[in-house]
Formats: sequence, C-alpha cells, structure tokens
Amino acid sequence: MSYVPPHLRNATSTSVATARTPSVTLDNNNNNHHHHHKLAFPSNTTTTNCSPSLSFHNNASRRSSAAPPSPRILATPDAVFPQWQPSERVSRMTPEQIEEIRSRLNLDVAVASDSPPAPAPAPIESFTDMCLHPSIMKDIAYHEYTRPTSIQAQAMPIALSGRDLLGCAETGSGKTAAFTIPMIQHCLAQPPIRRNDGPLALVLAPTRELAQQIEKEVKAFSRSLESLKTAIVVGGTNIEKQRFELRAGVEIAVATPGRFIDHLQQGNTSLSRISFVVLDEADRMLDMGFEPQIREVMRNLPEKHQTLLFSATMPVEIEELSKEYLANPVQVKVGKVSSPTTNVSQTLVKISENEKIDRLLDLLVEEASQAEKCGHPFPLTIVFVERKTRCDEVAEALVAQGLSAVSLHGGRSQSEREAALHDFRSGTTNILVATDVASRGLDVTGVSHVINLDLPKTMEDYVHRIGRTGRAGSTGLATSFYTDRDMFLMANIRKAIADAESGNTLTFATGKVARRKEKEAAAAQKEANIALSKQLGLGAASMNIEDKYKFMITATNTKREGAADSAWDD
Repeated sequence: MSYVPPHLRNATSTSVATARTPSVTLDNNNNNHHHHHKLAFPSNTTTTNCSPSLSFHNNASRRSSAAPPSPRILATPDAVFPQWQPSERVSRMTPEQIEEIRSRLNLDVAVASDSPPAPAPAPIESFTDMCLHPSIMKDIAYHEYTRPTSIQAQAMPIALSGRDLLGCAETGSGKTAAFTIPMIQHCLAQPPIRRNDGPLALVLAPTRELAQQIEKEVKAFSRSLESLKTAIVVGGTNIEKQRFELRAGVEIAVATPGRFIDHLQQGNTSLSRISFVVLDEADRMLDMGFEPQIREVMRNLPEKHQTLLFSATMPVEIEELSKEYLANPVQVKVGKVSSPTTNVSQTLVKISENEKIDRLLDLLVEEASQAEKCGHPFPLTIVFVERKTRCDEVAEALVAQGLSAVSLHGGRSQSEREAALHDFRSGTTNILVATDVASRGLDVTGVSHVINLDLPKTMEDYVHRIGRTGRAGSTGLATSFYTDRDMFLMANIRKAIADAESGNTLTFATGKVARRKEKEAAAAQKEANIALSKQLGLGAASMNIEDKYKFMITATNTKREGAADSAWDD
C-alpha cells in the first residue's frame, strides 16, 4: 500500500484486491504505536560453521525492472529475517566468558524485561566470527578493518540476530559501521527490489552532512555489490535526481526526516517494503524538531520490521521514543555516556568579548609558527562560534592573517558546505570555522584542536563540540574563551574536568527538557546575582561575582554596617 499523507487519510477510498493483505496499516487514530511482529529469535544451538543458516538472493538478479510494467498491482513480497548464527567458537562461549569480554570492552548491556527476555547475543571480537556475506567480508578486508570496535563487537551481533537495539556510545566509536554492515546483510536476504518499490532499509539522520557520511560508509561496505543501490535523500540538493533514483528502486535510503516525508507525500517512494530502520543521532533529531516526522514514518511502517536507535545521549525524550517504537530492545552503552572525553586536554581562558578575535589570531598564528619550525603540517582545528555572520567574519580574519580557513554554517549552500568539508578533510584547509552544525555527527579524522570562541549555552552542546577531537583513542586539545555571561556553564565545565581528573563518573541530564531546566537555573542564578549586587549596594548593572571572591565583598559590607552601628551607639 502506498503512503497516504495525513490530510488525505479521512477521504473515502476503494481498496484494490491483491494477492495478500497489504503490509502497511495506517494509524489514523494515533493510538497504536507498536507495529512489531514478534520475531523468532535464534536459539543458542551450536552450528558447525557460518553459512548454513543464511540464504542470500543472487546479486545478479536483484532488480527485475527489465520487464514492461504490468497494469495489475503486484503483491508486496514478505520481508525475510534470516536465522543468523555466529561461528561455532562464539556459540560455545560461557556466560562468564561473555561478561569478561563486555567488561574488557567497557560495555554495559541490558535487555528490556517486558516479557521473558531472550539473552543478548554475545559480543564478537572478530569479523570472521560474525558469519557475514562474503562480499561484505571482502570489502571489510579492502578497507583494512581488522577488529570491531567496542560498539561494533556488541551491536552487530544484536542487529544480525534480528533484535531491536538502543545504542549509546561516545562520538568516534564506529557506530555507523555497527548498523551499516548488518543493514547491508539484511538487504541481501530480501526478494529483489522492483521499480516503484520503496527501499528495503531506511536510515534517518538529523543533518545533510551526517547523512552523506552514512551513505559513504554504506558504499564502502557494499563496494563489491554493484547491484545494491543507495539513495541519499536530503534537502538543499536536486530533488528531481532523488525522485528518479527512488522511483527506479533502491535497497537503502539515507535521509533527513523532512525531505523523506516530502517524497512520501509526492508518491516518489513507499514504506511498504521497509523492514530495517535506523534512527541515527536520534537525540539531535528530536532537538531539531523532527519528532513529528519520525513518528509519521514509524507509525506507518509494515508490521514486520527491525529498528535500531542510536543516540549520543540518553535524555528522557529518547527513552520515551524507544518505549513506543522498539520491541524489547537490547540496550548497549559504551563508556561513560554524556561525559567529556578524558583524552581531551581542556583549557579555559577568561577574556572580554572585544578581545576574543585578537586572542584567537594570536593563538593560531603561534601554532602555525611552531608547526613550521618543527616541519609539521598545521594541526586540523575547528573554531566554534555562535552566529552565522560571525562565522564568516572570523574565517575572513584568519585568511587575512595568512592562515588557511573556511567557514561552515547553515546559511551556505549545500555545494559550498560540501566543498568546505572536503577541503578540511583532505587537509587543503587546516581551520574550519563553524556554528553548531558541525558539533555533532561529523567524523573528521585527525582533528587536533577544538576552540570555542563563543561557548554554547548548555553543557550537552559543550560535550559534543569538544568530542570532535580526541576521537578513536587519540588525544586532543580543547580551548574555550569565556566571559562573565558564561559563568553558569563554566561552573559545570570545571566540575566535569575535576570529576574526570579524579576518576569519578560524570553524569548530567541531557535533552530538551534538561536544557530548558539548565537555562532556567542559569536565569535564576543571574537574578540572584543582581539581587545580591543590590543588597551589597553595588547596583544592578554590576558584573557577576565568582563565588570564591564573594567573601571579600561581604566582609567589606559587614565592616561598613558595623561602623554605622558604632556611630549610632555613641
């Protein structure tokens, strides 16, 4: 059944008889959010090798568009969920061995307890033991991937076994490959795609840049599968090309929510064959206001489908979304979620607003000089600013100083943004000046230094900014300029640094609700500062006073009051 936009759903329609019951049930009353069919999970029986339990369709005949279009409506093929099994060696692992691996990989695994939960599949530290399609293994070897990362070792077996997954990992952890490889394997097991069929798998991502990175990863691991087609469906690019690709038939669509809904409403694609869904950077999508579009897609999927939800943070909004649309998911956390990475050295510099750009120029010119003396290239550096106009202004100032810089923000065209990222990734340009559009999801290898020319408003955004460096086990440097207006955030940053240095696990709330409360607390502190200033006779417009200096003013004020009392006694 084709997707029906909300405004047409109440219109009377005549259903066309087909060979089977339509696979999509539209949720007009918004009451039934769970569309999962309970899948039979594989048992723990031992297999002798990787191949017997999997069957794949011949790649050469994956697309059946050669025949002329038939006037009759074809039945939608049923989705196939192969009974995947790992290698015999993995199947023989004891619970003690499984827990030892999870502990070593810093994995926290939990299974929803809504019904008697099947145990989560064991983590697998070798791609060979995952029993992947030979073409995928060939591409893994081609790209010189030797061992799975922590999130890959645990998330891939869960996804391959057909289970729903709620994944939470630090930035740079390799989560894109963790869902990309099982997704490709799933698509290879499905009946061939036909013209005007919708995709078999859908990945929703918050930004164009992240969607492009995911598509690049999909192509990397399907390099040997010429017949497996992928479409990238994002705003800011040619919609006609996207329409042509979607109607011709693609196995995988990587999309931003708004543009994908546009194509559904125009009839360019369908949800009827989607059986594998990934919501990547789901917390960011909710932050950007995409929740209605996500719900629109999830409510109208076929009953049988598998959902993987990945989020860098785990706010209450994500927990609610997962309860509605994931069926007994396995939750996987890697490392300390929502905490500044301990391998990033953080420097905090107090400065006035007017001095910021001059100090930035001094810092970067000095770094360029040091790199030249040592015969090293200038380290890749990202400078974060608050506004689009300031972004261009700073980039121009850096170029005027002889530095290689380019700006990236939402006001630039898609081609300009792609060119800026290409130059930065390739090292043609060493400095990227960006708004928060680059703070999440962008995986650029080798970023050495992150500079917050303007601090963000919340701790969560600060964590994501500095997470652009110190990735995949490397070390990095973060320098933040702050003024009196940033004192509330600075208190949180200092506490986070102190906790990291003392080995304590840092936890703080994330998501829209938490950020609203954080801003309310900051406003309350500002009002308290103003009230204190008035009480001390300093005037409402005086600058904020750091806690450690308040005793000086209080002591002075106490003396003044004491002197007045003495005069009265006389």
